[in-house]
Amino acid sequence: MDVLNDEYYMRLALQLAEGATGQTGVNPVVGCVVVKDGRIVGMGAHLKRGEAHAEVHALNMAGEQAEGATAYVTLEPCSHHGATPPCCDRLIKEKVSRVVVATTDPNPLVAGRGIEKLRERGITVEVGLLGAQAKAMNEAFNHHIVKRRPFVTLKTALTLDGRIATHTGHSKWITGPDAREAVHTLRHRHAAIMVGVETVLADDPELTTRLSVPGLHPVRIVVDSRLRLPGTARVMNNAAPTIVLTTESADAAVAERLTSAGAEIVRCGSGSRVDLPEAMRKLGERGISSILLEGGGVLNGAMLQAELVDKLMLFYAPLIVGGEGSPSAFAFRGPEAMSAAYRLHGVKLETYGVDWCVTGYPAWTNSDIDAGLADESSSSQGGS
Repeated sequence: MDVLNDEYYMRLALQLAEGATGQTGVNPVVGCVVVKDGRIVGMGAHLKRGEAHAEVHALNMAGEQAEGATAYVTLEPCSHHGATPPCCDRLIKEKVSRVVVATTDPNPLVAGRGIEKLRERGITVEVGLLGAQAKAMNEAFNHHIVKRRPFVTLKTALTLDGRIATHTGHSKWITGPDAREAVHTLRHRHAAIMVGVETVLADDPELTTRLSVPGLHPVRIVVDSRLRLPGTARVMNNAAPTIVLTTESADAAVAERLTSAGAEIVRCGSGSRVDLPEAMRKLGERGISSILLEGGGVLNGAMLQAELVDKLMLFYAPLIVGGEGSPSAFAFRGPEAMSAAYRLHGVKLETYGVDWCVTGYPAWTNSDIDAGLADESSSSQGGS
């Protein structure tokens, strides 16, 4: 049985926020619960960019009962005018007496100002309850607002011996239906999905979200340095926008044909290959806050080497295929010594039917490595 306390109500607010993951565009997911005299009187979540925030939905539900109530909010209430009025002003207007905030907003337009404004008007504000969970829920938003480029999650399905296809190139299906359903949920929750042109030429994927209920289709991004993408490829249909990343030297006539077919051409770099850091910067400028990278070994390796991967989700199937020519999930030269291998921290394991997924974050700095080791140490300690 859950104990009724501040944490109970904040967990409810977090659940409301999580349910809207993938729906808010470049905005964060936020949940709010309003409690008065031991009774929940209002609940809400931010559901779509440009529309009412979580606090507004919850306060509308609470009505006159908001006066003297406590509001539990997963992210610091905004204090600036954007597409919607400031939530701080609404909390003040409704005479809420106490606000419990999970985490501050990294957005420079907010960044503590909302909390300060509430306190100036005599409202008690407490910050930090379940803050780590709230930050993790908005990892893509936090990353994009600070670094101005998409948060990239590298996802791949592979066998126990690290292969993503047999030596003939056959890859359907490595994982089972439960894992594939989880991947389509990931597509729903990301702003964009990215592959290399080799994947398109080999599999002709549609790169849409296919679930038992309707899901949101991500923007399709194809990395194609020489513009080999056929205008008839299924990724060129109108199910979702398609962006083709190419180079400054790519053929103008081919680019025009792809544009006429509905694609947006984004040129990145003057060399023979797409400049991936420049591509991520340009995609960030277009408001793409998160990318699900479903590339082959070459693109996966290039993104990893460029330190542009922020999270990895490796779906393993209990299979071994061997084969000298079977492709691996990461095709790059790699380090000479094991000590220089890419290390993950914050690693967790989840099962999907007979398959399992290893999730972790690349440790690009020594501080990342130290944090990961600390996490591993604390998770190994027993508890009561």
